[in-house]
Amino acid sequence: MNIILLGPPGAGKGTQAKKISENYSLPHISTGDMLRENISNNTPLGLRAKSYMSRGELVPDELLITIIKDRLSRSDCSRGFLLDGYPRTIPQADALQMILTESGRKLDVVLNIDVDDEELIKRLSGRRMCACGTSYHVIFNPPEKEGICDTCNGKLYQREDDKADAIRNRLVVYKKQTQPLITYYMKKNILRRIDGSKDISAIFEDIKTVLENYD
Repeated sequence: MNIILLGPPGAGKGTQAKKISENYSLPHISTGDMLRENISNNTPLGLRAKSYMSRGELVPDELLITIIKDRLSRSDCSRGFLLDGYPRTIPQADALQMILTESGRKLDVVLNIDVDDEELIKRLSGRRMCACGTSYHVIFNPPEKEGICDTCNGKLYQREDDKADAIRNRLVVYKKQTQPLITYYMKKNILRRIDGSKDISAIFEDIKTVLENYD
């Protein structure tokens, strides 16, 4: 199976990606991980990517596509893959289609984990951090003592990008960026909506039901 996973911040995409990867023995491929791997290994592609990132610039599509093509050519992708964080634009989606066509493969399904904005804001704005690196959630994973870290007794704080207004802005940006992709894959009849408002296990059961058609 060749799968793309879409979902807004707070949808639990990372959790479901791990479950899909483990259950179906598929490599979980994220753009960020690929960039970090190439940079840490000082590959020619990594050095080129680092030159852009060190200047605070986006890695250009041409380079990202080359990195994707290289990653998908590895033996662990012979039975399929799970792409997370790519594509983000229509040109990237077109380039991915070309890569797959050249290697005699096709994209089987695009899973779009959909969650209501207010639910996402509740999930993301409830996160609390400690300077020691431990994180909590006021609803789903609260500390034993409100506002105090269980690990080091440090005072918990809320990151600026976890505040409601910042989250709303992130969601606006995500929708603006992703809606064309959703329409693109809907027209190809390979987009499947997953209700991300359920609990983790129920979401995964819905994903498995969809993937049964491709296994």
